[in-house]
Amino acid sequence: MPAESLRSVTRVIDSLTTFEGEGFLVHRPFPTAGLADADPFLLLDEMGPMDLAPGEAKGAPDHPHRGFETVTYILEGAFQHEDSAGHAGALNPGDVQWMTAGAGVIHSEMPSDRIRERGGRIHGFQLWVNLPRRDKMIAPCYQDMPAAKIPEAATPDGTVRVRVIAGEALGHRAVIDTRTPITYLHFTLAPGASVVQPLPPDQRAFAYVFAGAGFAGRDSTPIARGQMALFASDGASISLRADVASVERPLQALVIAGVPLGEPVARYGPFVMNTKEEIAQAVRDYQGGRMGHIAR
Repeated sequence: MPAESLRSVTRVIDSLTTFEGEGFLVHRPFPTAGLADADPFLLLDEMGPMDLAPGEAKGAPDHPHRGFETVTYILEGAFQHEDSAGHAGALNPGDVQWMTAGAGVIHSEMPSDRIRERGGRIHGFQLWVNLPRRDKMIAPCYQDMPAAKIPEAATPDGTVRVRVIAGEALGHRAVIDTRTPITYLHFTLAPGASVVQPLPPDQRAFAYVFAGAGFAGRDSTPIARGQMALFASDGASISLRADVASVERPLQALVIAGVPLGEPVARYGPFVMNTKEEIAQAVRDYQGGRMGHIAR
């Protein structure tokens, strides 16, 4: 593919290490002081990786959401969730939960009882996807996707592998439906391997590296573990190449892209609307119990 058809990298952003919920470790490339959002995406957290002793595991107990979607992808460990609409379930390695909060839901996300009691390793991601104004007050819904149903593909030589959570890659299309056009891919590249991923021209894209090191974009911009490459919209594809010197581990990265909404964003913690007045109403609805409660 001609180099001029590849997108360039506009910025490389270092993730911020912080704590969420009851105190679980996350690496966050945005929102930070350097990048408020990546429209239509509001937040990306890498949860862990962390090894926990018995009794150390923390989670995010009962909390509200309104106006956006959360996408939880587990690599290691297990979580259990429940909400005010009566949904409950487990997330195990490789599983994805795509939750559309819409008009509002009370949600709980906790490490599994086994991990809390016996300890274990936790590693995963949560992505927040903004909803367009027309969809912010729709009824909450879920798409729970077990690992076995998520399409996987590889190049003929096996040096590039991908899990297709949303969108399409290496001839395989995702089974998850999204309210706006979104690409969400988990690439694994052997040392020295490279991949070119076509993207629709109207999708804004970034790549977040969580293992290994390599190069991104037209100018082979270096990118390493805990960094996010933000791509320009100046080409038909993005590219990743694993550093040949990283012989001990492959490059692993999330490639995420979506069509920007271009709408005003008003946000306050777990509420994301278009105006301050809508945020104030969300707070009143939550405090007044109109988002329900989790029955136990």
